[in-house]
Parts: sequence; C-alpha cells; structure tokens
Amino acid sequence: MQFSEDQAQAHDRIAELLLKAGVDLQNAALLPEGGGAGMLAVLGKAGSGKTRLLAHLVAELEEAGVEMISGDYEGRPRKDRRSVAVLAPTNKAASVLRGHGVPATTIHRILYTPLYDPEYEKIAEWLANRAERPDIEGLTDVALERARVFYESNKSIPGALAAAGLRGSDFIIGWTRRDEPLDIGLVDESSMLDDRQFEDLQQIFSTLILFGDPAQLAPVGQSGAMAFDGVSDRKKLILHRIHRQTRGNPILDLAHALADPDLGFHQFEQMIETAAREDERVIVAPRVDAGLMARSPVLVWRNATRIRLIQAFRTAYGAPADAMLPGEPLICDGIELPLKHRKKRVDLEARGLIKGAQVVFMGPGRKPGFSRLHVFGVDDPQVSAATIIKIEAPGEDEPFIPSAARMGATFLHGAAVTIHKAQGSQWPAVQVFAPDLYAAAQAGRTEAGIPLWKRLTYVAITRAEHSLIWVTRYRLAKPTLPLGVEDLRATPPAPLELQAKTEAAQP
Repeated sequence: MQFSEDQAQAHDRIAELLLKAGVDLQNAALLPEGGGAGMLAVLGKAGSGKTRLLAHLVAELEEAGVEMISGDYEGRPRKDRRSVAVLAPTNKAASVLRGHGVPATTIHRILYTPLYDPEYEKIAEWLANRAERPDIEGLTDVALERARVFYESNKSIPGALAAAGLRGSDFIIGWTRRDEPLDIGLVDESSMLDDRQFEDLQQIFSTLILFGDPAQLAPVGQSGAMAFDGVSDRKKLILHRIHRQTRGNPILDLAHALADPDLGFHQFEQMIETAAREDERVIVAPRVDAGLMARSPVLVWRNATRIRLIQAFRTAYGAPADAMLPGEPLICDGIELPLKHRKKRVDLEARGLIKGAQVVFMGPGRKPGFSRLHVFGVDDPQVSAATIIKIEAPGEDEPFIPSAARMGATFLHGAAVTIHKAQGSQWPAVQVFAPDLYAAAQAGRTEAGIPLWKRLTYVAITRAEHSLIWVTRYRLAKPTLPLGVEDLRATPPAPLELQAKTEAAQP
C-alpha cells in the first residue's frame, strides 16, 4: 500500500503506540513485555483514507501474530495470547467494514461472549487451526468440509457451523459478559460512541485507537460532543489528503465543498444540479422512489417528515392498516425485557437485534407476537423473535402496533429514517430529502460552531456508495413492482463448487 504523507505519519505514530503495547509491526513480532499503551484518535473526513489505514493495520497485526477477536468465538484462554478487535457501534457499520475486507464486529458482541456446546466447540477449535479435524456424530465429512470452505472465505465460526447444517441453538448454549480484558481495540465510526460505550471500551482494552470523522453528527443527547473530543491534541492524528481513488467522485466533492464557510444552501443546490448534469452518479429527482425505500431508507431531518413518508410508502404498496406486508423494512428501536430476562436480551443483541439494526419483515412467526426477520449485517440473518412493531401515523399521538408481544425486540418502520440514525450506514443508492435540509438551513441552528444543515447534509450524502439522489419535492413516485422478500432468501452452497474444492483438498 502506498501511503500518503499524512497516512504514513499516522501509521508511524500508531506503530510507536503498539510497540509500547508489545507488538512490533516493523519486524512482525510480539515482544515478551507489553501492557497498556493508552489511546490515539485518527480523524479525517470522508475519502481521507481512514478505512484503508485501518485495513492495513489489521493485516500487519495479524502478520505479527496478534489474534483477531471476532466476537463470535474466542477459544480457550491462553497465557501467551495477544488480541485485537475491530469494532463499530452498529451492525451496519460493522458490515460496511467487512465489505472492505476488515473483520469487524459490534461493541455489543465484544461485551458479551458466547458459550459453545463442548462437542461443537471441537469444530471451532479445528477451524481456528488449534486442533485436529474432529469426528462429530451426525455430521458427515461433506458437512465439515462445507464448514471449512465457508470459514476460509468469511472467518465466521457461527456462519461456518450454519453452513454445516447446524442452527445457533444447536451450538451456542448461552452468553456471558466478558470477564477478561483484551489488548488492542480499533474503533471505527467513533463519532457515534456515546459516553457509556466509550467507558466500556476503556475498561476492556488497554490500548485503544479511535477512527472518526469530526464533520459528522454527535450522538443524540451529548450536546454536540464526540468521544474523541476529550483526547488531547497531541494524541490526535489528522488525515487531510483526499486520495487518488476518491478524486473525481462527485459525491465526495460535494461533501467537501460544505467546508466552505461562505457556502449557502441555494449555492449548494446549484452545485448538485451541476454535478447531476455532468455525472450520472448524482441525480436530482422531483419525487421519492418508493421502490428504493424498501431496502434503502430515504434520509430526513425531522421526525414529522419521516412519519409522513412512511405513511405514503405503506399507502403506495397497499399495506393494510392492521398488518405488515412481507418485505417492509424496519429499524430496531431497542429491547423491552425485564432484568430477570437478561440472558434473552443478550441472545437477541448477539443475533444482531440492537438499537439501530436494519431489518426486513419476512412474515409472522409461528407463535403469537413473533415475527420472522432478516437482519442486515450479520452472519446468520434469518431470525424469529418476539416483536413489538410500532407504526406511527401523522397526527396520531400513539402508534399502531401490528405485532404486540408482551416483551421482546421493538421496531419502528424503516422506509424513512433520520440522518442521525443513518450514521455508520451506507447503501449503494441513497435518497436525501432536500426540503428538510432547507428547513434546517432556515432554522439557523449550529452544532459545534458549524451550521446544522451542513452537518446533516454531509452525513446524508456520504451514506451513498455509488449514487446520490437529491429529492426536491414532497412527492412520492408509485412503485412499479410489489413488495417481496425473494432477494433475501438464503441460497444453499453450490454443490459442484464444494465438490471441486473437496477433491482438491484430498491427497
């Protein structure tokens, strides 16, 4: 990897910190002595190379012999083990990193560790190259080979066991809060960390490196403050340069134009219109696309706008007032369980149902109040859980609840979300509702000295991986196809590919 000057400087500072922690990146070696080395913060805007630097550091740490902790399996404790975990605040943010080849997990999955059935733990130890190939009653050699092939590609123990034909309830018998600390934590999207998460991370990791974008929005209720704001300036590493692979990207060009203090909202809209004429990756649309909302929510500022758009989406698809249609998107709003059901709470969170998780309703479950769900950004996305689904309506104080378990995971409709909740997520194409951003500009509010509409706009448009759709009016284009879930159904592994790999593995 060719580093820019600021990336190289950041890398060298991080290497110095890790050397104090007993990890020698230059010589790819672990030192006998090592301990807590403290904290650094790597800060930069979209396109400044944070993710590339993070991925490079992960590769160097693994080459040095530091064990990657994924949150799904750790194995038996060893005195000589040195550990690193790559974390993100949400499932979606973690899945974005995994899409870049970085084995990331969520903070929730690091706080709680799974307990494996001893028999199936033998498979996990074998996949992690810590034991010989086991002989498990009821599992054929073909099933074990399928698990091995999956693990080599995805490095997920639960995913590999699922590929062998096992369910999570077969091999995970419970969850426990972590009682042993870890060595090194690399935290992406650290602008999203709230105070409690930050405290938990400082208790778990003796060496902590935060990666964040200071131009994003601070967590709600934190008065515009981000976790890295408290880090001293000498421990902040700033990435300024926009890298070659991002030059000519109109979405990033627009995002960085927002740094101009003299830029007004109307001038910015003119820049978007110019970009749309010159590049197909930017689109100015007079209507919201209902079909796109089913998998990629339209981003808004105000809750009232969010509720109106959700109502328009359901009306356009002919959704009944008293039930959900398969294919409707949802956003997890938390878990409502009494303290005595702590084990069940941990189980739901570990399966991806944490606050902010993006989910699609697949249909009602077998029990009253249960729903079948597809959870984005997790290894085993098909989940059946007790759900409390709330559908808000314009002008109504209380939401309608089409699925009402006495307790369980709670959900709001996900066809539209606030820009705050969209942080950490990315979609191939993103619709941004411009009338809301104009309202924010008219309100004249600021956050940390920056006009709020600019922060909101920056976050919203940088959620787009390939296409930005700037919606200019309060209109909804009717869908051309009915809602469906065919794109989310699991497909079995290809037997011919597996057979070829199996034959190649034989002597």
